[in-house]
Amino acid sequence: MNIVHNCVDKVQSSVIGDQLSVVWEGEEGVTKSLTYKELYKEVNRTANALRSLGLGKGDAIGIFMPMTPQIVIALLAIAKIGGIILPLFSGYGAGAIVSRLQDAEAKALFAADGAFRRGKALEMKSIADEAAEKVGSLKHIIVLKRTGQDVNMTAERDHWWHDLIAPQPDSASTEITSAEDPLMIIYTSGTTGKPKGAVHTHCGFPVKAAQDMAFGTDVHAGDVIYWMTDMGWMMGPWLVFGSLLLGATMFLYDGAPDFPAPDRSWDLVEKHKINQMGVSPTLIRSLIPQGDEHFKKHDLSSLKCFASTGEPWNPDPWMWLFEKVGEGKRPIINYSGGTEISGGIVMGNPLLPLKPCAFSAPCPGMDADVVDDNGKSIRNAVGELIIKAPWIGMTRGFWNDKQRYLDTYWSRWENVWVHGDFAAIDNDGLWYILGRSDDTIKIAGKRLGPAEVESILVRHEAIMEAAAIGVPHDVKGSELVLFAVTRPGVERSDVLRRQLHEMVVAEMGKPLAPKAILFVSDLPKTRNAKVMRRMIRAAYLGLELGDTSSLVNPAAVDEIKKIG
Repeated sequence: MNIVHNCVDKVQSSVIGDQLSVVWEGEEGVTKSLTYKELYKEVNRTANALRSLGLGKGDAIGIFMPMTPQIVIALLAIAKIGGIILPLFSGYGAGAIVSRLQDAEAKALFAADGAFRRGKALEMKSIADEAAEKVGSLKHIIVLKRTGQDVNMTAERDHWWHDLIAPQPDSASTEITSAEDPLMIIYTSGTTGKPKGAVHTHCGFPVKAAQDMAFGTDVHAGDVIYWMTDMGWMMGPWLVFGSLLLGATMFLYDGAPDFPAPDRSWDLVEKHKINQMGVSPTLIRSLIPQGDEHFKKHDLSSLKCFASTGEPWNPDPWMWLFEKVGEGKRPIINYSGGTEISGGIVMGNPLLPLKPCAFSAPCPGMDADVVDDNGKSIRNAVGELIIKAPWIGMTRGFWNDKQRYLDTYWSRWENVWVHGDFAAIDNDGLWYILGRSDDTIKIAGKRLGPAEVESILVRHEAIMEAAAIGVPHDVKGSELVLFAVTRPGVERSDVLRRQLHEMVVAEMGKPLAPKAILFVSDLPKTRNAKVMRRMIRAAYLGLELGDTSSLVNPAAVDEIKKIG
């Protein structure tokens, strides 16, 4: 079973063939769309181009590109020839690319001359060149002309996309693969220096993606789904495979979601009649101070629901999105799982009850539970999130690192997947994800989820974002240190610090009073806006940072180091 047959090939003779598969808009306003039939032909041309370079079944091929239609074509073409897809964040530096391409012994790389962000052309080809020099297995780089910047092209190794692919015939055979053949390796950051390569198969990741997309966000054939993502985060491939298997249309936007004005995202919804929209809590928190007029001037009637994954919500931005933008009638589908899951463990859906920041239930097919330190199922208490039975999307392991995979998920209880998140289930059966187990703070025996304290701080009108960590204490085990990002123009005064301190004490009690509240310019985040609390803690305490390659703003770590 080659998944490309199911995504693209077999729909050519159906009514879906004439429907749109991809709709794209660039930051500069350029748009492009492809029907399923047009996508089929472009994937075939690209597959033929790869084969002309001697590439085929089992060859790992990297993708280091902005979110354009060509990134979808490249991903599917690699799978069509039986290759192994290596998605890479478009914001990576050379070092992060080298470690991943070396680990997988990649033979080729799809790249671009650059990308547009906030009206500026950013370089990408020079980063790819720097990485390629250190990867002995890499023989070819296929370069998309996105920005028109001048770039160096190395003879024999480098090929312009338009020169190599456009002349190819538009029919190509689909490689016969097993359902369990490797389809993709998605690398995730680890607490040690080496990233983990989660291995996914043709009948694993794509089917789980489509299943969650269908049952969680109610996507049907003809719907337009947009998730703000990069192909290097699992939600990029998730969007591609899920939408195509369901006969839907994926919408891609290549640019900053609030540029050139805060209404850009709402403009996209109106213009392209988007039905399901995946956002991040960080984006919503940043839009609230800009005012309600930005969404009010756009027709958002096409929207059926919002969705979100990657980081915890705070109640206030959740309610702003639900009540104001969503008019109290569009659910926010909360979604939590991971790269190794191929999607979600728990999720909301349009049918079951929801509470702010909560999840309705485990995703269909997920035998999940919350347990105490002895592995016993618990309710109305914080415990470990576990999975008790296999599911279709589970990673088949870490590439070339079986023991690390076993140690990470299978070492605590026999035949039980321990995900590494703390969670809780309330009396109504709704689920809450309270952060990574290693983020959770234990003060005088009380277990505290960082998001609980952070929500208190961001309720203050002066605070835009917050992060909570635990630092060692001789008596209490840990004590609380809080980092707060103030809104533009706010004075970082002792008065403000005292106000925040009093808010935390009033809500959490004196035993959980913070040791310190520190003001910073930014919090270290990944490309998908996940706040990296373990790096905040390590930087503050002067410990080893581990793998920092996924950070979009490494300067934030340096600022915390100076404070520490």
